[in-house]
Amino acid sequence: MAQDPNLEHDEMEPQEEMTVTLTLDDGSELECVVLTIFTANERDYIALLPMEGAEAEEGEVYLYRYSESEDGQPNLENIEDDEEYEIVADAFDQMLDEAEYDELVGEDEEEE
Repeated sequence: MAQDPNLEHDEMEPQEEMTVTLTLDDGSELECVVLTIFTANERDYIALLPMEGAEAEEGEVYLYRYSESEDGQPNLENIEDDEEYEIVADAFDQMLDEAEYDELVGEDEEEE
């Protein structure tokens, strides 16, 4: 199911997860948690995790190009190019691997 990058930016309360609402091609909406905004190949991207449905259960992450308008409104664009998508997915996977490593190292240091 393809996603239309139209989104609504929900107000964020301190200490709460930031969420966005994607409007899907069929007109339905999908609430997603913003996992991170990161840079790959000199562009910004956003990783979103659906909060419910089959995609959430499978841990499927959606990746989009990310930018902000002059007034600070977020803008998401589909990644159309397979090569660009591979670069972005690899960068996201590497970031996850580094985060897991940091958590493991941090836990080991605490035990000593």
